[in-house]
Amino acid sequence: MKILSVNAGSSSLKFTAYEMPEEEVLISGYFEKIGLEDSFYTLKLNGEKIKKVEKIATHQEAVDKVIEELLAYHIIEDLNEIKGVGHRVVHGGDKYASSVVVTEDVLKAIDEISPLAPLHNPANLVGIRACMESFKEATHVVVFDTAFHQTIPAINYLYPVPYSWYTDYQVRKYGFHGTSHKYITNYMQKLLGKEGVNLIVCHIGSGGSVTAVKDGKSFDTSMGFSPNAGIMMGTRCGDIDYSLAFYMMDKGMSKEEVDTALNKKSGLLGISVDYSDHRDVEDAMNAGNEKARLANDMYIQKIVNYIAQYFVKLEGKVDALVFTAGLGENAREFRETIIRKLACLGFVIDEEENMSIASYKEKHEGKISKEDSVCPIYVIPTDEEVMIARDAYQEANK
Repeated sequence: MKILSVNAGSSSLKFTAYEMPEEEVLISGYFEKIGLEDSFYTLKLNGEKIKKVEKIATHQEAVDKVIEELLAYHIIEDLNEIKGVGHRVVHGGDKYASSVVVTEDVLKAIDEISPLAPLHNPANLVGIRACMESFKEATHVVVFDTAFHQTIPAINYLYPVPYSWYTDYQVRKYGFHGTSHKYITNYMQKLLGKEGVNLIVCHIGSGGSVTAVKDGKSFDTSMGFSPNAGIMMGTRCGDIDYSLAFYMMDKGMSKEEVDTALNKKSGLLGISVDYSDHRDVEDAMNAGNEKARLANDMYIQKIVNYIAQYFVKLEGKVDALVFTAGLGENAREFRETIIRKLACLGFVIDEEENMSIASYKEKHEGKISKEDSVCPIYVIPTDEEVMIARDAYQEANK
């Protein structure tokens, strides 16, 4: 059965076509700068990367182009061969704890939740409607990035603010990157042969979050009411004193300017001044740039703090510490420094194994701890797209 996994952003659209249940990737693509003059897209097929520069004015045009490429490369011969389409939606509020088949009621609910994710949910809706218009016979399924974290107990998801803010305005921790954290949890359950695993999962990319998994379920996570909470990231500030926002508004900044600064001009970029990509930060740091070094050291410290906090929350009963996503999978020295700072808790790295694992190396995953470590430490590549495809396949196969 052929299934599409789709992730629509405000000016982008990612897709992957699978043969299910084998989970064979048939083709994938990424449309960027939709609606702009310099839009383009990239396809990956049979190990080859193909870039095509073409004006794509709308998400519907992007979906039309997806169909054109699926037919051109004979992935399908007819649109009805696509039996299911899985759509990533960033925010499901506290309404959805699992994936659901798309209905008008579901679309309405996603729209109503949009104030909680104004940059994401509206764009997700545009992508869903565009795909529904093109793949009319397919089962469309929404996979929420917040769903995995709906098992977090109230003691961890409530903020110490007036309780009416929660009951009247849905102010609470929601958590994000749930699709990735769920994938890693399922993977580790199989790897360790244990359903009720206790994990600390570090999803570290341009955005990042750390999650404590207890008995196979999300127990706490670093991102909160928005994806801007938790550890510092490429351009996001992470946890800060809320009063800074009001202070800067008193200094003349508008609410929108403060929001832009904290979301798009902070984190690694804010401290290093010039670099939001950690690879550039590392290069600058190695060239003697002290601001880049400070940004790197702060980033490491923020991650260490959350790992230590969750180690205590899990009462030291941790089956594995896992690194995943762009930095987690590839930044070998970065991982080593984090683990060395956790030595007082009993984490012990195997330097040779750690240096041998990265997505660009022959070895992509594995254990990077020594036997006397307080728990095993793993590098495991995440796969959010296949999680979306699995849920779409499950519904389409009913």
